[in-house]
Amino acid sequence: MKKVFGNRLAQWCFLFVLAGGATFVSQALLGAGTASEDALEPAGPRAESAPYSTLGSIPLRPVTMTSPSLKGEPSFQNFATDLSFADGSSLGLQLAKPASARVIAPNAPAQPPAPPSLPAKPVEKPAPQPLSNRIVEYHLNVELDAEGKLLNGTSSLTWKNPGSLPVQELYFHLYPNAFESKKSTFMEESGGRLRNDKSPDGSFGNMTVSSIKTLDGEELAGKMEYVQPDDANKNDHTLIKVPLPKAVNPGEKITLNSSFQVKLPAVFARMGYAGDFVMAGQWFPKVAVYEPVGVRGRTVEGWNLHQYHGNSEFYADFGIYDVRIKVPTNYTVAATGFPLKPPADDGKIKTYAFYSDDVHDFAWAASPNFIYYEEPYATQQIPGVRIKLYLDPKHEQLKNRYMTAAKKALARYAQWYGSYPYSTLSIVIPPDNGNGAGGMEYPTLITGWGASEENPDLELERVIVHEIGHQFWYGMVASNEFEEAWLDEGFTSYAEDRLMELEYGVKSNLTVESSYITSPEALKQDSWNYGPDGQYAENVYTRAKLVLKSIERQIGTEMMDRVMKTYFQRWKFKHPTTTDFQKVLEDTTKTSWQEFFEQYVYSGLMVDYGVTSIQSKKVVSDGQSLFENTVRIQKHGGTYHTVPIRFHFADGSQIDKTWDGIDADVQFKLMHQSPIDWVAIDPQHTIVLENKRINSFMKTNIDPKLSVRWNLGVVKFMETLFEWVAW
Repeated sequence: MKKVFGNRLAQWCFLFVLAGGATFVSQALLGAGTASEDALEPAGPRAESAPYSTLGSIPLRPVTMTSPSLKGEPSFQNFATDLSFADGSSLGLQLAKPASARVIAPNAPAQPPAPPSLPAKPVEKPAPQPLSNRIVEYHLNVELDAEGKLLNGTSSLTWKNPGSLPVQELYFHLYPNAFESKKSTFMEESGGRLRNDKSPDGSFGNMTVSSIKTLDGEELAGKMEYVQPDDANKNDHTLIKVPLPKAVNPGEKITLNSSFQVKLPAVFARMGYAGDFVMAGQWFPKVAVYEPVGVRGRTVEGWNLHQYHGNSEFYADFGIYDVRIKVPTNYTVAATGFPLKPPADDGKIKTYAFYSDDVHDFAWAASPNFIYYEEPYATQQIPGVRIKLYLDPKHEQLKNRYMTAAKKALARYAQWYGSYPYSTLSIVIPPDNGNGAGGMEYPTLITGWGASEENPDLELERVIVHEIGHQFWYGMVASNEFEEAWLDEGFTSYAEDRLMELEYGVKSNLTVESSYITSPEALKQDSWNYGPDGQYAENVYTRAKLVLKSIERQIGTEMMDRVMKTYFQRWKFKHPTTTDFQKVLEDTTKTSWQEFFEQYVYSGLMVDYGVTSIQSKKVVSDGQSLFENTVRIQKHGGTYHTVPIRFHFADGSQIDKTWDGIDADVQFKLMHQSPIDWVAIDPQHTIVLENKRINSFMKTNIDPKLSVRWNLGVVKFMETLFEWVAW
């Protein structure tokens, strides 16, 4: 999921005022001899620059290296469709324009072309072999009451016990109950807000489960009870326990048939309505995950149970979804998976039939206003996918930008990590007032930002790139977003940055982003335990990405590519944990990363080295008059084993050294013909986890009226003080 905030015009006006002032002060303090952020050049013809050498112990160096399924699955072979031309027939739709039409909004950013498609013949049919351990099988029927803003549904769930012990009860997430009152855990923690979207006063939603029956017809609804394992909030009804008449033994299955109704809220947190637009996310009773021993490090098997929190997203088992969706006849439906056949239409109600396998969720959106496009796409790593756009009319002219971004993202992620195995990718663009549904990922379906601006900047592409990244790290790797959100959001943000730089020439300023980290916390923790004021996003998106970039800086891009691909290939469809990623990293690099993970992943440290004093005094050595320069440096954060330090002298010369960064308090003595003029730690900003650079530079002989130390990157920091923040 992505997050943005703020009024950009106001932000930039304020930003330029601050940046201008910062520039004036920094120039006054540093003088002509101070280097830029990118490179600190020798200041004058007498300057001398020594190669980096080591102070202290040997720094860390990278190591060079050689390079069961469910039975009785429904058969839908009769509905397999050759989509070489992707003409919309399977959805009963007509293309608004020829798929090859290229329409770009006036003054839109120049669009480099996407990697060309191979001859594409994506065929939408069930997978010939299971890709996952299919624990669940859902057969869902739902009808949209467009006037009443209601979903009336039935569910037939078959659940297989993956453990080694009998299971006596099932647990279900009833996510829409997060919106039933201001006293739910979600509403209390979020204050009725998510991103910039606020729950309108008096707008509530809920889920009512009226019946849960076994195949024998035994009614269980009277025995179900709400549980609150996280906070004991009795007003929270997002998780229920359903006792079973008899235990489900290991490897056995149980089928429960249920009836439910969802009252949709005005959309602000991933689901709801905006006028006649509907986003149905987390809309059905969803069984929780039962984890066997060994899954995610468990030593005792059992249920993974959490309520719906203000920060938390989701976690579910893989399986099969067979779904029928009824909507008014003028509505178009976008959904996870692919249509089994064209929708049936009796003139009043249109019935869609969708199917998807090896996914862990099912979402859909509906609107009478969607403008539909589709194109087939294939590369060497993508057998063939049908890209479907469901555009708000306001963004019809932006079709090519959405399609190009989708192709670039699919092609690059498949190249870097592994194949996209599904035959469909649907992209929904909500209306302007439906942005609460925007910037979200579901299996084979994503949403972009609401269609507010007629000619948006590259945020249009960025959100598509980000959400498609989730198809890999959320959709296939499928980490537990309740407990280890960084494995999804951080990995996706890392991949997003790389793609935006490669394909669009937009390079993230990591120095500035690290300065944004004001409340670092451990990455491996429950999402609702992060503090207030955006600390969740600050850590699981930005700081998590910086941790991955820091690893890349230490081992090199080529090795990092191998790590990421190995992690994806080893753990897709298997719900890994942080420890599993650490092991992949150590297996690939043949190096222990325990110290690094203890500091920056399992704890909330950042790198923080500061210059605390500079002293120079004249001495005579071997009959020569020299200056003995003593520089004190202290460590206030975690350890980083290659710390560059630049010592700049009054005669314009400079010496570059590399320190092992281990000791908490050190003094360096340098004999030189001139006194030290200034000292900079990491002058080229190679340490991406350094977040307090204001103390990493010290200059001597500053005008007493301005005797402060100034961060070399202050201007860059001010430039993005109110920059969009990605979640």
